[in-house]
Amino acid sequence: MNQQSSLRAYTPSQIRNGIFALNTRRFGTVTEYLIKILANADWGKDISHDLFDEKQKQRIEVKFSRALRKHKATIQSQNILDEIVSADNAERMFASSEWRLHKFDCNIQQIKKKQFDILYYGIFFSDKVQIFKITPDQIGRNISYSDKQHFGNKGEGQFHLNNATYDYHLKNFFEAELTYEALLKLLLKLQDSGKLNPTVITLILSIFVRNATNQL
Repeated sequence: MNQQSSLRAYTPSQIRNGIFALNTRRFGTVTEYLIKILANADWGKDISHDLFDEKQKQRIEVKFSRALRKHKATIQSQNILDEIVSADNAERMFASSEWRLHKFDCNIQQIKKKQFDILYYGIFFSDKVQIFKITPDQIGRNISYSDKQHFGNKGEGQFHLNNATYDYHLKNFFEAELTYEALLKLLLKLQDSGKLNPTVITLILSIFVRNATNQL
């Protein structure tokens, strides 16, 4: 199947809805492939990190989340059916321009700062994915990082992207963003080529939109 026929077979909304429906492990795999292409990286040298940049000799970790409006009510006997139906991700997703309007909380977790040199992280919204880049020395109180997550797991921590913190990440660590149309084209290049090359990377970089804050 060539790219033109593939574009007719898949739509950006299908890609978005599928990403929001993936279980956690499969979602993580998709995001690792995404950053592998964008960063022109190889797979990690061992299980302690996701990817490896051979040119810079840097270990890369990848952590993403999906932006969903918080539930308005807790589950109780009198509303259990309504809450099940309203849990549909399609009903709870929202656009990146609306992040100030809806309560949300995306947890970037299981961060082991000693095991990577670069962390790519970000959020999938209903209209696009926004990507951030940070180094271990930048992960601290400035982003409300907590080194306490799971009991007994020393050296592992987390931070949250939410209404209170998201603006700081946009202003300080924003790297790039992709619409779902651009993401679809990107994944088609991966599927059709099976490998990376300089031409593909040039085409990938041409679909970046880098002025996210101007659109908020």
